[in-house]
Amino acid sequence: MNDKQLSMRLERVAAYLDSYRKIADIGSDHAYLPCFLGLRNESVQAIAGEINEGPFQSAKMQVRRSGLSERVEVRKGSGLSVIDSEDEVRAIAIAGMGGPLIASILEDGKDRLTGVERLVLQPNIAAHAVREWLIRNKYYLVDEDILEEDGKIYEILVAEPWKEERHYTEMELLLGPFLSKKRTIPFKKKWQREVDAWNQVLKELEKGKQSNETVAKRNEIIEKIKIVKEVLQ
Repeated sequence: MNDKQLSMRLERVAAYLDSYRKIADIGSDHAYLPCFLGLRNESVQAIAGEINEGPFQSAKMQVRRSGLSERVEVRKGSGLSVIDSEDEVRAIAIAGMGGPLIASILEDGKDRLTGVERLVLQPNIAAHAVREWLIRNKYYLVDEDILEEDGKIYEILVAEPWKEERHYTEMELLLGPFLSKKRTIPFKKKWQREVDAWNQVLKELEKGKQSNETVAKRNEIIEKIKIVKEVLQ
């Protein structure tokens, strides 16, 4: 494996794991991320977790090909169940899934998070679901990133266990407390796309029957559009 095999998205995720030596990558697919980190730093030990047989075998092959069988262990299992307390994992990456799925993986594996100092989470959609889980479970965001690659826009959330109480506004949960301040080009592009999509939904809702449910949905969308527009202006 060489550095060029790692997507820009995963390179950004890797940057937030650089200072950690015991890492787990959940839903590792081809184990590109742990192999990349292992090749860059010979003190890194990693677990690549994968639930599906095909990606599990691909990950094992990638680890062997990279000459990292002594330091990167590929384990088959669901979510955080691949981590044991004796592994002493200090940082966990979960990348390339929907926000609700990442939140459910964290919820189901809460008991495996003891001693974990950092979560690096890259939801493909619905990042607000991840932020909501973090705040409920006493993790706080220390950074966020957003990038565009091959026409898709990805958010990266970096969280650590709470040291002091922190509350997020509705706007911060939706858009991200760091991202809404940075307001980069990919951020503006993402949320303009979202506003355009919501406006299309509003047009469809107006054509249909006006039940209590559709009125509530319409009001929710209008509120979201208002929040986004205020930040984009």
